[in-house]
Amino acid sequence: MFTAWMKFAFDAARLCQETQEVMGLRMMKLAFGGPAGQLEAQRMVAEKGFAFAEAAGSIAAGVPIEQVVNRYRGHVRANKRRLSRG
Repeated sequence: MFTAWMKFAFDAARLCQETQEVMGLRMMKLAFGGPAGQLEAQRMVAEKGFAFAEAAGSIAAGVPIEQVVNRYRGHVRANKRRLSRG
């Protein structure tokens, strides 16, 4: 029981750290402006709605919170890879 809780706490903390990294990358993209910055702003807003709907639907369907967090981490990692490329 304690091990499962610690794994979840670690995954949640890791999600927070990865999210902060993506926020920094996004802020740089937005600061440069132009068409790429505008596209990123639109993408960011759209992603928030989809991510919320997916997470809420999963929780409502009874998916364990650990799986929801891991799925969300996957989205965050994909954004980090995309934003790190340039």
